[in-house]
Amino acid sequence: MNASPARRILRTAAAFGCCLALLCGCSAFGNDRTANAPAVRAAAVPLAATDLQNQYQKVIRNVLPSVVQIQASHDLGSGVVYDGSGHIVTNAHVVGDEKKFRVTTANTDEPLTATLVYSYPQQDLAVIRLDKVPAGLKAAAFGDTDKVQVGQITLAMGSPLGLSSSVTEGIVSATGRTVSENTAGWGSPRSSAAESGGGTGATIPNMVQTSAAINPGNSGGALVNLDGQVIGIPTLAASDPNLGGSAAPGIGFAIPASMVTTVADQIIRQGKVTDSGRAALGITGRTVVDVNYQPAGVAVVTVKPGDAADKAGIRPGDTLTKVGRDDITTITSLAESLASDRPGQKTTVTYSRDGVSRKAS
Repeated sequence: MNASPARRILRTAAAFGCCLALLCGCSAFGNDRTANAPAVRAAAVPLAATDLQNQYQKVIRNVLPSVVQIQASHDLGSGVVYDGSGHIVTNAHVVGDEKKFRVTTANTDEPLTATLVYSYPQQDLAVIRLDKVPAGLKAAAFGDTDKVQVGQITLAMGSPLGLSSSVTEGIVSATGRTVSENTAGWGSPRSSAAESGGGTGATIPNMVQTSAAINPGNSGGALVNLDGQVIGIPTLAASDPNLGGSAAPGIGFAIPASMVTTVADQIIRQGKVTDSGRAALGITGRTVVDVNYQPAGVAVVTVKPGDAADKAGIRPGDTLTKVGRDDITTITSLAESLASDRPGQKTTVTYSRDGVSRKAS
């Protein structure tokens, strides 16, 4: 006996429904946990994304009010509120040789005035102070550099290209980088100040490398972790000669928070830096070249009495060629070699005097 058209339609619909159930991985005979597992998994993905987004927004709400825009005569950069007394830490190359600045904070519509406290170009850091502290000024929290790990999510906050209160996102790409500003060649870092000529020529150890975008104007801002702590001060972006010397995407560097706090605390308490925490020989020098006009060492120009070089018997006129196992060919290579050492650490220096190679330790 033939089924009525209506029953045939119902039968077909039921079969189609079973096919859908099978394609979705469901089973009419399985338990409820098996049947609902895909739905649970699908729902978990947007929930996790929402949690991360909420965390981003929480960090931005907490930290961005502590990041300011600094306007000098020619350079535009960023800064981080260091304390409730109006001290702001930034890069030395942002302040340059100037003493007075205009600062825009999150709580002010009109720029405030600020005065230089002290600039320390050797580590490209400076502290300025607001002439009048506005109500609600909020200091940032600085994190522990030793706890920074590759792969951590980071947010870079500042005023890239004059766009105040901008935020970019990335990860910690590497730690412990020793970087020299304004060096030449592939991957050489350039200051992220607004002017292309920015930079102090400093060699800075233990920098944090990040994939968060660092653009002109980001200098002196904040590199922040998801705990809302400043882990570094964005300072440099690597330049790519194949792109005309413009910034290489995704390769930026930040001065580590530990160095920032060490320098800033001394400036605020003593008005200057008395202990950089870095090794030094106590000399001034210049790069010398060989007969082929290639860099061949660092000629000692002066020796500071009582410092390491003086105690080791190094004199003006000597040419340094090695520190430990590192070959020294330029003043930059000497700075890079010393940057990884600590004051008081023992090392061997190879130098030449009157054409004779000598060693001192």
